[in-house]
This record gives sequence, structure tokens and C-alpha cells, in this order.
Amino acid sequence: QVQLVESGGGLVLAGGSLRLSCAASGISASTYSMGWYRQAPGKQRELVARISSGGSTSYTDSVTGRFTISRDNAKNTVYLQMNSLKPEDTAVYYCTAFVSGMTYWGKGTLVTVSS
Repeated sequence: QVQLVESGGGLVLAGGSLRLSCAASGISASTYSMGWYRQAPGKQRELVARISSGGSTSYTDSVTGRFTISRDNAKNTVYLQMNSLKPEDTAVYYCTAFVSGMTYWGKGTLVTVSS
């Protein structure tokens, strides 16, 4: 059974930083593509960052240069380092695993950026 558990969300001032963690179980995070989505109030869920099994990364334009996705294979954990946070980054952030045509989701962690 695939389980993804996010942590690290919270309240931060604009310009600050947070690091989100996603602990995976039931799969090897190094074998599959993993990603972070977010959903702001009243908006559609969007893919923020993705890391392939080979380590290639991609980002949505609005976070490029500010967010970094990474993976610790020994800990089976994926991270999202978020710097220079803006109020528009406020959202629930979800960890995802893309496994054999299926997408698994964590329950999400709330990030609130105050101006």
C-alpha cells in the first residue's frame, strides 16, 4: 500500500523559506517520478515541481528559481525547498507519486504566506 505523508507546512512571512517533506512508504521514491502539487483557495490544483526517477527536475514558471525539489533515497523522502515565498504561494501542498499509470496523493500540508 502506497502512503505519502507530508510535513513542514506552516505560517511564514513573505520573503521567508520553508522546506516540505514527503515520506513515502510502500514504494521506493527513487524508482518513480514524484511531485508536488498545490491548491490555493478557489483555484485548480497545479503541478508545482516534479522529479523523475533519473533525477531530472521541472517546475512551473511561477516558482522557477525559488523552489527546489530533491530526493533522499536513503530516507525514501522527497523535499520541496521553498525560498522567497510570496503571498500567492499560499496553498495546500500535496505530495504525489506517479506509479505505473496511477497517481498517489498525500493528504496535504498547508502553507500560508503572510504579507
